Amino acid sequence: MTGTLAVLAPAIPAPRIEYAQLSPLLLVFGAAVAGVLVEAFAPRPLRRALHLPVAFGGLAGAFALTVAVAVASPVFSGGRPGDIAAVGAVAVDLPTLFIQGTIELLALISVLVIAESSHEVSAFAAQAAAVPGSSAERESLAAGISHTEVYPLTLFAVGGMLLFPASNDLVTMFVALEVLSLPLYLLSGLARRRRLLSQEAAMKYFLLGAFSSAFFLFGIAMLYGFSGSVRLSAIAAAASGNTSGGVLLYSGIALLGVGLLFKIGAVPFQAWKPDVYQGAPTPVTALMASCTLASAFGAVLRVFYVAFGQLTWDWRPAMWAVAIVTMLGGSIIAVTQTDVKRLLAYSSIAQAGYLLTGVVAASPAGLAGTMFYLAAYGATIVGAFAVVTLVQGHGGEAAHLSSWAGLGKRSPLVAGVFAFFLIALAGIPLTSGFMGKFAVFQAAISGGATPLVIVGAISSAILAFPYVRVIVLMFFSEPPQDGPVVVRPSGFTTTAVSVGALVTLVLGVVPEPLLRLAHDAAARLFVG
Repeated sequence: MTGTLAVLAPAIPAPRIEYAQLSPLLLVFGAAVAGVLVEAFAPRPLRRALHLPVAFGGLAGAFALTVAVAVASPVFSGGRPGDIAAVGAVAVDLPTLFIQGTIELLALISVLVIAESSHEVSAFAAQAAAVPGSSAERESLAAGISHTEVYPLTLFAVGGMLLFPASNDLVTMFVALEVLSLPLYLLSGLARRRRLLSQEAAMKYFLLGAFSSAFFLFGIAMLYGFSGSVRLSAIAAAASGNTSGGVLLYSGIALLGVGLLFKIGAVPFQAWKPDVYQGAPTPVTALMASCTLASAFGAVLRVFYVAFGQLTWDWRPAMWAVAIVTMLGGSIIAVTQTDVKRLLAYSSIAQAGYLLTGVVAASPAGLAGTMFYLAAYGATIVGAFAVVTLVQGHGGEAAHLSSWAGLGKRSPLVAGVFAFFLIALAGIPLTSGFMGKFAVFQAAISGGATPLVIVGAISSAILAFPYVRVIVLMFFSEPPQDGPVVVRPSGFTTTAVSVGALVTLVLGVVPEPLLRLAHDAAARLFVG
């Protein structure tokens, strides 16, 4: 009887997992699990000493593996232009590897800024012990400064960021979206000081993020109902053969677009960004402003270039409108800001609009320009937020712009570096910001979106005003008597700021190597 059943039962093939191609992802998630074990079993005094090498080593190793996977790609030996791994769930092609490498390098710099914040624990603990009052008050001040769980949470978030743009089906993409989002919700509420503001930011981010995830999930359901599959290539095939203009198809595109545009902070889905950037710990803000944006744009490019690549005439008009209101909305509202982190948040919204012009191009040049801009902007914004962590007032970071008055006289080096980052964000020549905008605007013009580029140029001119205002405030105003002081950075933040400034300068003066790499990757486009 057993033999008969064995003959009748169909054999279930074992899934084939390409561990070599997935090794960067697996290493990051493995380091995150190791961080959880350290947090659970290591003595508290040793946790930071163990967490930092695990996090830094995991990210550095993941970048090395990403380079190795790219070099071993079949395209270099005349093979097909990409590969599909994990039973079709993950696409390992050159554009994805470029974006993953960008995320890993930006995460490495962000971890340095996080390590600097953790480095101050002992000093804050001593300050808490010296505070007069009850032991409860002293514990309240000391609490929240030893959040060593920030390291495994960061690694889990980065792992989700790496998977998000590589997802080859919508279910895997949704899982990656949640894996990257949930740790960020927690990280946003871990600020040592201004706890109420930080926890409010975390709650807003969680509620709005859950709402956008619901839109994303409904979009998946609509597209599955239309095509009978969640695979991007199958959706593309069904969409290219569609002649009746199905309601399910266009509803799915719209709902999926809402979820993706929320993650990049495009108008009108940007409401979370200023509050979260302001309330979250600044090192976490640096991580979100760089790595999350790169990951989300990678997912946008994959979905709209692979699944909806045959429908550009259908989704480009809506993307035009979103790009215009995002560029103008972010730049105009940035003019009114008096908090430096909110200013950078609205700047990030405007930068998302510039990046969308590359998406609108719907061409290899647009893909290459967007990838280059993501790398250039990411290095600049991480460096800018690293400088923000150095300017301290009586109640913590000097967030209000009035506190930055005269900083150029108190600490000319720090003020000069911050001014350089602001100039790059404004897109002044000989900086990476200029070359990034030039790349995406040139692609948009080639794609017939010249009016969009004109709006982008107007937005850039408007956005330059708040940057110049901060520079004038730092160098041409008298410092207040009780003005902020610049804390002496350790090697962590010094390295982060130096790397950010160096990349910003090099990509502005000698952008050709990275641009060529981006164009070589984009020439293969995404595989489906």
